[in-house]
Amino acid sequence: QVQLVESGGGLVQAGGSLRLSCLASGRTFSGDRMGWFRQAPGKERECVAAINWSGTSTYYADSVKGRFTVSRDNAESTMYLQMNSLKPEDTADYYCAAATSVGRWDRGYDYWGQGTQVTVSS
Repeated sequence: QVQLVESGGGLVQAGGSLRLSCLASGRTFSGDRMGWFRQAPGKERECVAAINWSGTSTYYADSVKGRFTVSRDNAESTMYLQMNSLKPEDTADYYCAAATSVGRWDRGYDYWGQGTQVTVSS
């Protein structure tokens, strides 16, 4: 079993920055990709960024391109999401996820964290 734990959420003013972390623990596995998802109240969950296992390929939703950067440090079993130029519409619960088999960037994830809340005030 793999456990994912997010951290780094909080309250920030519009235009500010936050960095989320996702620490993976448990049994060692070779996965395909990891991703960051978010869900705002009353909205569907969306994949905002994802990265392949080697860190050489990434995906971003149009809504965050140019503002968010996903990265990973496999030696530390940690994935990051650097969020800059935050907007009130970025307010949501953010979740990290890991996929063990090849698939689309935005679906097919096997393991999920519990989430961390991000609130951007105007």
